[in-house]
Amino acid sequence: MTVAGKMRQYQVVGRKAATEDHPNPEAYRMIIFAPCPVIARSKFWYYLHQFRKMKKTTGEILDCVELVEKNSRTVKNYGIWLRYQSRSGTHNMYREFRDLTLTGAVSQLYDEMAGRHRTRPRSIQIIRTAPLKASELKRTNGMQFAKANVKFPLSHRVASAKRNQKALSDRTFTTVRPTTFFG
Repeated sequence: MTVAGKMRQYQVVGRKAATEDHPNPEAYRMIIFAPCPVIARSKFWYYLHQFRKMKKTTGEILDCVELVEKNSRTVKNYGIWLRYQSRSGTHNMYREFRDLTLTGAVSQLYDEMAGRHRTRPRSIQIIRTAPLKASELKRTNGMQFAKANVKFPLSHRVASAKRNQKALSDRTFTTVRPTTFFG
C-alpha cells in the first residue's frame, strides 16, 4: 500500500458468505484508514483473516463508506496507538499529533513513521485513535501549544515592495540596513 496524499477514514462492514447451513452469518465492522476504498476493503480482509477464519473468497463486503469529520475548523490533539513491523521485530507505540481532522493526524503519522523509523505503510497497524484534552497530553511537543496564552510572534520580518505598495526605500541600493524588528 502506498500513501499518496491524505489518508481517509472508512467504515467497512463484511461477513462470511451466506450458505444453507448459515443463512444469516455474523457481520463484522471495522474503521480503517486508507487512501481509497479499494485499499480499505483489502485491509479489511487482511485484518479479518487474522481474527476469524474468513477471507475474501469465502466472504462478502456489505458496506464501505467514507467517514467525514463534522467539525474540521478547530485544531485538536489526537493520540494514536499503533503497532509496526521493523527490521528487528514488532513494536507498539503511542504518538500525539495536532491537526484539524483525525485523517490529517493519521497522514502525519504515516509521514513521520516513514521519516523517523523508515517504516513502510503496509507494516503500520493503527490499533486505536482518540481526541485528547490538553490535560491528557503526555508529549512535550504537544503540551507547548496547549497553554492558554500561547503566542506565535512574527519576528524579524523584511518589508519588501508589493503590488501598489512602497518598499523600505525608493532606491535599489541603500547605505543603511533594513529594520527587521517590529516589536
